[in-house]
Amino acid sequence: MTFTGWKNGWTHKAHSPTIVVLNTGKSRMAPKDAQAITPELLLHAYACGVFPMSDGGKDDPVYWVDPEIRGILPLNGFHISRSLARLLRRDIFEIRVNTDFEHVLKHCADRRETWINAEILSLYSDLHRLGFAHSLEVYEQNTLVGGVYGVALGSAFFGESMFSLRPSASKIALAYLVDRLRLTGFTLFDTQFTTDHLITLGAVQISREAYHGRLNAALSRRADLLVQPSDVSGSGSGILQRNTQTS
Repeated sequence: MTFTGWKNGWTHKAHSPTIVVLNTGKSRMAPKDAQAITPELLLHAYACGVFPMSDGGKDDPVYWVDPEIRGILPLNGFHISRSLARLLRRDIFEIRVNTDFEHVLKHCADRRETWINAEILSLYSDLHRLGFAHSLEVYEQNTLVGGVYGVALGSAFFGESMFSLRPSASKIALAYLVDRLRLTGFTLFDTQFTTDHLITLGAVQISREAYHGRLNAALSRRADLLVQPSDVSGSGSGILQRNTQTS
């Protein structure tokens, strides 16, 4: 398995009057006067509960998406299977944050069917340089083998995509990410949609109304992914212990 993402098999409804609207089924071309998407507009969209996607082609337009049913991963409900627990205890991977954002992004886009086009690559690279987009990377013998990236606003983290070049590397990435989000004050982990893969890890679906309530609460609080307490063990065993205490 080379990719495990969460933007698959979705239904959606967008509501921007100036950007392309995507309805279930086929897409429509962008109006000629469509507003250009800037990093500032993208952050505003996240704060309003919508996010961008494309059909992945070089010239395909970017759509705003506002699902009627939203996927989230409750930070106190992350499920660690026996096999994942064994892998965590072995501590064979090195975990880094924001050391190779561009390659994580490109790995996530490098698959046969992708929603990540050149415009999206550029936008999230800009958000990373501005300090809003982050990557958590999984290394094996100094080689990048998995990772996840997303956007942080207030105490909300919006998971965008993840990849895996080794069995379970994306699960390892999520386990470390969830642990770090809890430790650094986050209250909402938005996965946007759910997949069978995410559901096995504890993801659930909630209504758009319920999601917006949680989002508003999360935006009113501060969290910082980069400030992890120095006295907390970053080992796999430490993650297992903390996950048991919070689940």
